[in-house]
Amino acid sequence: MRPRRAAEGLLLAALLTGSAACGSRLPESAFESSAPPVRSSAAQPIRIGIISSATSPVGGAAFSGPGEGAKAYFEALNAKGGIDGRRIEVITCDDGGSGVGNNECVHKLVDEKKVFALVATTALDYAGAPLVAKAGVPDIGGQPIGPAYDTYPHLYGIYGSLAPRTGDAPGWHGTLYGGTEVHRYFKTTQGARTAAVVSYNQASSAAYARLITQGLKAEGYRVVTEQVDFALPNFRAVAADLQQQGADLVFDAMDTHGNAQLCEAMDAVGVHVTAKVTNVQNWDSSVPKDFKNAPSCRNALWVTGSSRNYEDVNQPAVREFREAMKGRQLSQWQLEGWAAAMWFTDAARSCGADLTRDCVERFVNRPEPYTARGLLLPVVFEKLAEPPKTRHTCLSVARWRDGKGWVTEGDMTKNCYTVPQLPYRP
Repeated sequence: MRPRRAAEGLLLAALLTGSAACGSRLPESAFESSAPPVRSSAAQPIRIGIISSATSPVGGAAFSGPGEGAKAYFEALNAKGGIDGRRIEVITCDDGGSGVGNNECVHKLVDEKKVFALVATTALDYAGAPLVAKAGVPDIGGQPIGPAYDTYPHLYGIYGSLAPRTGDAPGWHGTLYGGTEVHRYFKTTQGARTAAVVSYNQASSAAYARLITQGLKAEGYRVVTEQVDFALPNFRAVAADLQQQGADLVFDAMDTHGNAQLCEAMDAVGVHVTAKVTNVQNWDSSVPKDFKNAPSCRNALWVTGSSRNYEDVNQPAVREFREAMKGRQLSQWQLEGWAAAMWFTDAARSCGADLTRDCVERFVNRPEPYTARGLLLPVVFEKLAEPPKTRHTCLSVARWRDGKGWVTEGDMTKNCYTVPQLPYRP
């Protein structure tokens, strides 16, 4: 369970649409079924569905990365003979970033195409999640954009979950919990003491900024909050105040375009910070283009996440991913989609000739954490009656360096802290 980090990934969508991604709520009884286990016939390919908001109000390709990584994995898998000689048939669906479109994709894939499972779902508004859960279709390795993966059974987000997931409400009675490991990291390793949080004057952006502020204060930071007008942001004024306040770190509740504008203003004013902290959704190779007019701020970009840096070519699993993605722009979300497809494949192989959804879910729900050959920090699913007060949590950290790309900072299995779990409502 890393809901804070998941919230970072959903931020762009939330602040631009202002809509909840929860979908409708169904009672727990809606998920009860006496239907026999669904088996995948040995004579047929294994049909997998991938839902993404490839086109959405957020902009083209904002949510396409995980699906691209998953498809690349399955293509490479088919080239090697598939799973026990059975090829993977991938069926994709673009929901357009709307709840209506998402429900249509779920009906198409689950009801019409009869997919065996969903993999690497990346939906701006996962309105069809209750339908997926009711059908008992395993949804493995999805990006938790919104609280669906901490709400419904049969849904398994890429970062795991400790929540009951009965379908009644997200987390524990509508409350989710997140740790302060990111803030602890910068305080411990970089000596940061003053942090700025920049947001738009828009409800979702402001709410996320409050969440960041809560964690920073819990770790003893002096926090400076800055807010700009969503329609006519004055980033130059924000940059001037950051300089006056002596901020060590800058966190944001904004989209990539806003981040780039803020960085340009910081460079223009001469603001130098220890770290301009961004999130996994912006962990990609487009940084030189996105931040082309802000070289100083660009080289102060840091990112945190829960998966191994796609630049770590010394790792065999990363090299395999990069080889399959050769010639494409790379992103961390692609690597996580690749890991999601690997997760399904390992689960399916564990079933042998008797491939059923129940068997696949037993593998995913096993007590042993899953790491996708070291691409992921250990992922586990439990159903705790009460939320933990503290948790020992690790994080992957990288910083941008011109000419080198994203440079890993420390081993992600050793960047670990026991931190409080703070409540928030999605």
